[in-house]
Amino acid sequence: MAPGKKGILERLNAGEVVIGDGGFVFALEKRGYVKAGPWTPEAAHTHPESVRQLHREFLRAGSNVMQTFTFYASDDKLENRGQALKITGAQVNEAACDLAREVANEGDALVAGGVSQTPSYLSCKSETEVKAIFKKQLDVFMKKNVDFMIAEYFEHVEEAEWAVQVLKASGKPVAANMCIGPEGDMHGVSTGECAVRLVKAGAQIVGVNCHFDPMTCVKAVKMMKDAVEKAGLKAHYMVQPLAFHTPDCNCQGFIDLPEFPFGLEPRILTRWDMHAYAREAYNVGIRYIGGCCGFEPYHIRAVAEELATERGILPAASEKHGMWGAGLEMHTKPWVRARARRDYWEQLKPASGRPLCPSMSTPEGWGVTKGHADLLQHKEATSSQEMKHVVELQKKAKST
Repeated sequence: MAPGKKGILERLNAGEVVIGDGGFVFALEKRGYVKAGPWTPEAAHTHPESVRQLHREFLRAGSNVMQTFTFYASDDKLENRGQALKITGAQVNEAACDLAREVANEGDALVAGGVSQTPSYLSCKSETEVKAIFKKQLDVFMKKNVDFMIAEYFEHVEEAEWAVQVLKASGKPVAANMCIGPEGDMHGVSTGECAVRLVKAGAQIVGVNCHFDPMTCVKAVKMMKDAVEKAGLKAHYMVQPLAFHTPDCNCQGFIDLPEFPFGLEPRILTRWDMHAYAREAYNVGIRYIGGCCGFEPYHIRAVAEELATERGILPAASEKHGMWGAGLEMHTKPWVRARARRDYWEQLKPASGRPLCPSMSTPEGWGVTKGHADLLQHKEATSSQEMKHVVELQKKAKST
C-alpha cells in the first residue's frame, strides 16, 4: 500500500464510504476481451491494455478499490470444459495484480485480491483440494502485496467459509460476498446465517455480489446485518449487485433468466436508478458500495455523485457530467434543455421500445446445485451427447 493511504478497515472504521468498481467480465466481454461461458480473465495477461483502461475509467468515476481481475482465475476453472489455454493461473493472477496496483497508485485507491467459487467444489472435491486452489491464488496475492482480500461470488456458504479461512492466513483484511439473495444459499442456508458463519470464519466485511438487482441485494445485506448483530458479532457490510433489474428471478438469480447472458440489455439500470440504490444502501448502514455484472463506470459515477456530500468529494469524471442532467442546459434543442432538472429524471419511467416483449420473464428453475451429477465439471470439451442431454432437460423444465 502506498505511504499515506488508509487501509480498508481504517476507512470503514472511520465511517467513510468506500466505493467499489464494476463488473469486469461483462464489461470486457462486450469489448471483445472475455469469452462468455468460461468468463475467465486471461485478458489480464493477453490484453493488459484493456484491463488497465477499464481500471482507469472506474478510478476516474470514483472507485476507491481496484479489484484484481482474477474472477475465475483458478487453474481448475481456466482448464474447464475444453479451454486449452497456454497461460497459467499464476500468470493471470500476477498480471492482474500488477495492473490493479499501477492504476490504484494513480489515485486514492486500494488493491483487493479476489477469489471466487470453483468447479472443484461443484464437483464435490474435498475441503483440502478446494482450499489448495485458493491457497495457490493467495500465494500470488501475498507476493504482490495486495491491500486486502475479497472472497466473492459464492453460491454455497461452506465453500465461502473455506475461502475465508485460507485468505485469513494472510493476515490481511478479508471481505466475503455471497452471490445470493434474500432466500439464502443454494443448499437452503438462510442469508443471515451465511453472514454469521462468514464472520465466525474470520471475515471482517460481509455482503453480497452479483446475481440480483441492487435493491434485492441491499435487502439481503440488511438481513445479514440484522443476523450478525443479533448474534452479538461485529462486521462491516458491502454490496456489489448487478446493474440489471431482476424482479422475476428465483433463488438462483439472473443466470436462470432466459435472457442470460446475451439479451439482458433491456434490463440495464439507468444512472438515476443508481442514485436510488446508493442512497438505499447508505441508509441501511452499508458503507462499501460498488457493483458487479452490468456496471459500467458511469454507474459508479452515479453512486459517487449521490454520496458526494457524505464523501466530501466528487469524482473526476463528474467534470463531464452535470448533476441531475445540468449539462443539458447547454443543449441546442429547447425541449431537451427542459430536461435539465432532478425531478424530471427521478420521475422518468423509461420505455423499452419493444412492443411485443413481456415486462418479466419466467426463470429456468432447474433446481440443480452442488452435489448433482449434472454439475460435475471436467477438462474435456462439452460433447454433443452432453449438449443433447442439457437441451432435453431445458425442454422438460420449460414444459413443467
